[in-house]
Amino acid sequence: MDLNADLGEGFGIWRLGDDEALLSLVTSANVACGFHGGDPSTMRRVCEGAARRGVAVGAQVGYRDLAGFGRRHIAYDFAELRDEVTYQLGALDAFCRLFRTRVRYLKPHGALYHAASTDESQAAAVVAAVSGYNPELPVLCLPGSTLAQLAVGAGLPVVAEAFADRAYLPNGALVPRGTPGAVITDPEQVAERAARMATERSVVAVDGTVIPCSVDSICVHGDTPGAVSAAELVRATLIDAGVTVTPFA
Repeated sequence: MDLNADLGEGFGIWRLGDDEALLSLVTSANVACGFHGGDPSTMRRVCEGAARRGVAVGAQVGYRDLAGFGRRHIAYDFAELRDEVTYQLGALDAFCRLFRTRVRYLKPHGALYHAASTDESQAAAVVAAVSGYNPELPVLCLPGSTLAQLAVGAGLPVVAEAFADRAYLPNGALVPRGTPGAVITDPEQVAERAARMATERSVVAVDGTVIPCSVDSICVHGDTPGAVSAAELVRATLIDAGVTVTPFA
């Protein structure tokens, strides 16, 4: 099982999350590319740290919305979103090359992640960007989503992802942020959910419904309170359960 986290989301003198600590725990790093968070120096620092530790680097592409941290929906034109995703991919890949590595996958961030899960135009723009840049680049996304379906149709590798620190609705979608209980901060609960995802291939929704959850990567958000403690416990719990923690890419 792959363990991923969102990293490099600070900006300038502002730091968000503990990138160094998380890089020692995760196997894949979703690195902000400067649109929803991150900046060139932060991107360079995280890429260097990931390369040094053998952590796979993924481009976490988002809306051009630093003030809203990419969590506000933007109604993009297809071509504009395609080009902005391509721009972010290329920027992060440049820093990867400095340290003899490369971008190994793409994952949308925040509102783009959710929009591409259901909006065919935005999902198609992401797929077009990846296909044009590198048709062998995997897309990390919600299983069964519109993005997953279009990516498969375009011949792109798709990697299914689950969130150990987010609550699920009975239909398999994430509980919207801002809703009480949408983000799970108790490390023990996060670790328990991750272990169930990896060994039983299921997750319990907010109403008690057991949802099938056949995934290859589990995410722990780097900006969630107690993210490092949660990631430590998740990794230890997975290993104790006999799960090999390794990058999918």
